[in-house]
Amino acid sequence: MLGRDLVLAGERAGHDVTGLAHRDLDVTDARAVEEALRSAGPEWVANCAAFTRVDDAEAEADEAMRVNGEAADAVASAAEAVGATVLLPSTDYVFDGEKAEAYVESDPVAPLSSYGRSKLAGERASEGHLVVRTSWLFGLGGPNFVETMLGLAERRDRLRVVADQVGAPTFTAHLAGGLVELMERDARGVRHLTADGSCSWCEFATAIFTRSGVSVRVESCTTDEFGAPAPRPRHSVLTSEHPDTPRLPHWSAGLDAYLAARVPA
Repeated sequence: MLGRDLVLAGERAGHDVTGLAHRDLDVTDARAVEEALRSAGPEWVANCAAFTRVDDAEAEADEAMRVNGEAADAVASAAEAVGATVLLPSTDYVFDGEKAEAYVESDPVAPLSSYGRSKLAGERASEGHLVVRTSWLFGLGGPNFVETMLGLAERRDRLRVVADQVGAPTFTAHLAGGLVELMERDARGVRHLTADGSCSWCEFATAIFTRSGVSVRVESCTTDEFGAPAPRPRHSVLTSEHPDTPRLPHWSAGLDAYLAARVPA
């Protein structure tokens, strides 16, 4: 989702963008990464490849680390060899969710899950480059929470959705525009960039159905009651302590834009 939108946002901003899908380049193949970057000679390398199946990462911890940590290290090394800077999208899951207020970039990290630990390894491998933590992504071109909810609503008249996890659902098209801005400003270090506002998964689901005109009963449940394999931060709202970080639209505006652009399954 994000890779697709980042290519489009870069092209709209007038940049020469080369988009490489998984079939074109496997980021876990360090030699192939070196060859691809040497051939392209980029100024920036946006590494949107990631193991994002949070629950599966608990059972596939080595593979998650290979993709999110070791491959990120290989991409950073290859970029440095050609004088390029890496943009690495990261996640709110590097935090434990115990902070009552929004997390800023300088807050201590404490990932709860295998996924979070693997993304943190990628952050550390990308030191000196640009790491952008974001959250709860949804967008065109990939599976996401919006499509999951709408799909379930076709088969059920009642859904239980977690109400004690709070974050910022972020539309990848909006995020991509902000990422291009940061690259144009030659930003470095860690930045937090998410949609404005926050909600629970239950509130997000309710908004999805209301805006889609779908009639389904949404019942709230706790994280413990839902019983997902991977532990998740309960409160992972992010904000930036850097005044030049772009501001993204509210998550509800992102949802409206997504629903207007999607092609129903």
